[in-house]
Amino acid sequence: MHLLRGAVRTYAWGSRTAIAEFVGGPSPTPHPEAELWFGAHPGDPAWLQTDDGERSLLDALRADPEGELGSAVRGRFGDTLPFLVKVLAADEPLSLQAHPSTEQAIEGFAREDRMGIPVSAPDRNYRDPSHKPEIIVALSQFEALAGFRPAARSVDLMAALGVADLDPYIGLLSGQRDEDGLRALFTTWITCPQPDLDLLVPAVIDGAINYVRSGAQEFAREAKTVLELGERYPGDAGVLASLLLNRLSLAPGEALYLPAGNLHAYLEGVGVEVMANSDNVLRGGLTPKHVDVPELLRVLDFTPAEDVLVVPEAIRGGAEIVYPTPAPEFAVSILHLDGESLGHEIDAPTRHDGPQILLCTDGAATVQANGSAVALKRGAAAWVGAGDGPIRLSAQEPTKLFRVTVGI
Repeated sequence: MHLLRGAVRTYAWGSRTAIAEFVGGPSPTPHPEAELWFGAHPGDPAWLQTDDGERSLLDALRADPEGELGSAVRGRFGDTLPFLVKVLAADEPLSLQAHPSTEQAIEGFAREDRMGIPVSAPDRNYRDPSHKPEIIVALSQFEALAGFRPAARSVDLMAALGVADLDPYIGLLSGQRDEDGLRALFTTWITCPQPDLDLLVPAVIDGAINYVRSGAQEFAREAKTVLELGERYPGDAGVLASLLLNRLSLAPGEALYLPAGNLHAYLEGVGVEVMANSDNVLRGGLTPKHVDVPELLRVLDFTPAEDVLVVPEAIRGGAEIVYPTPAPEFAVSILHLDGESLGHEIDAPTRHDGPQILLCTDGAATVQANGSAVALKRGAAAWVGAGDGPIRLSAQEPTKLFRVTVGI
């Protein structure tokens, strides 16, 4: 078991304060910090703090896959850590995107290999043959678009904006209020010629302005999102696509699970994101990066997603809160140390014999495993290899530890 130093990723949509303050570093930072990676991703692995200095977690797994991953995990996923843990901090919207299923990723990766497209090419869709399910658990108020809302509600929203230029599209969706209608309308918008978008998007923005000014509340969040996206991405079909997606506000502790085919965009906020260790992203707008429309349409699931939030389950009297997902690559929970447990050593609930990453998001705790101990404060993480065995915890103040393991 070792302390784990995360790798900071800088993207334009990140925050100059959120991650720095989370880890107790200087703030504001010279550049926006968007993500803090705790994992063994080849592009930016985290670093173990050892008695002999820092060592890449990726190198540690390669040197001793049996001790770090365990035989069960190796049997399922080979000598690779199947999940990646991130702290994500968005001050601006991320791109509109979706991820492929396992079957789509395998086929797409092989196809692009046959075509001779380099894995690092900007127009490459599939950088590995894996799917990329993910969950985001909010640490602050977190804003997102995720999944297509029921068609009837999107019809009501477009009608409420009072934009004459939207009338043909309202008619299209009104005549087919199901996933086929959503597919037809989204396809129409994302393939719309740019001159037409340059007329339609401003008209929709004007309708959103009038709606907000009217003081109406039913679709106030959706209208404000149109304004925010339209300001940053003028003439982008993604502004129109936002009219078809669920607009979500997550309070701290609430979570959103994104399976294959779910069209989504994180808008603002800080959260812990856990995903399968894959780089496969199909973009749909709100970005200057490559958008492969035919491939995106092949991947998207247009089934209305009405229950997209993950309902956590408390176990052992609330000492551990589990966020259930069907993803085999990861399992996410929060260990709560408070009340009568403070000042005492307690055994963490046993999950299984695979590796785990513990990330402290509030308070401070001591973690003991296999005869060693590490102190975790807010923003610090620990790597517990499969060979380190069960863990014991102690804290003097209320503490939350995110716990990520391989799915059962």
